[in-house]
Amino acid sequence: MENKEYNFRGSKMNGFVALLVILAITALSIGFIVQDAYNAFNIVMFVVGLLVAFIMLFGLMTLEPNEAKVMVFFGKYRGTFTHEGFWWVNPFFTKKSVSLRARNLNADAIKVNDKTGNPIMIGLVLVWKLKDTYKALFEIDSQTMAGATSAGVATVGSRMNAFESFVRVQADAALRQVAGHYAYDTNGEGDEVTLRSGADEINEFLKQTINERLAIAGIETVEARINYLAYAPEIAAVMLRRQQADAIISAREKIVDGAVGMVKMALDKLADEQVVELDDERKAAMVSNLLVVLCADEQAQPVVNTGSLYN
Repeated sequence: MENKEYNFRGSKMNGFVALLVILAITALSIGFIVQDAYNAFNIVMFVVGLLVAFIMLFGLMTLEPNEAKVMVFFGKYRGTFTHEGFWWVNPFFTKKSVSLRARNLNADAIKVNDKTGNPIMIGLVLVWKLKDTYKALFEIDSQTMAGATSAGVATVGSRMNAFESFVRVQADAALRQVAGHYAYDTNGEGDEVTLRSGADEINEFLKQTINERLAIAGIETVEARINYLAYAPEIAAVMLRRQQADAIISAREKIVDGAVGMVKMALDKLADEQVVELDDERKAAMVSNLLVVLCADEQAQPVVNTGSLYN
């Protein structure tokens, strides 16, 4: 999209110099009326001088760092003023103030369906700022969304709140889109990127998706991150039991694997050191007893056999 923003090219004057000029014009006007209050020419000069000084006052403006004023002359865009300090410009310019500072948005968690169709709750936090003032003010209907004060002029605060509302809606739509591209979790099956495991990749994809949606408004996403992720309440309990079952199965596999290794080591040790000779039946009984001891959830109670091993 074509970049229509450009720096203000009109004439400007230091605000303090302009203020001295206004005071001088005011003093000169008063001088005319003091010199001869009944002279028609002096009266006209007095009125004209005060009127000029009064109109010139509307050209004074201050600009803080990371702020900008979009200059409009009778409906025509005349550039964006970004020079910080105290300045005077043509008082007939309409000056629309905007902030270029970074702003934070902590979006509430929303319910969406992941790639597998499971309902999940997901939320995000993002940092954004204005990048193109022309698009922000004239490509979207931000001025109507901003409303107006009692004087009929939208303030910088209301205008930025309108931008934030636009960002919130687009961020919500982007979050739904991104969540639908990934599964919540694979439960250990495969190495697919999921919402739980692929934080960096998903955050980058989320940032890119939001930027694409905000480009029309001249808004840039500095950072976007998922800050809340959980199953929806209606399936949370079921999924928790599933996760617990997966964890139990995984733990059991590890226990059995270790127990088999320990039994094999015990049998090999007995055979190598010739402590006792066991036939296949005795080995099977010993393996069974060791596996029960090693894999049991509760502590096994030993039974002492005082009889002969072969009786």
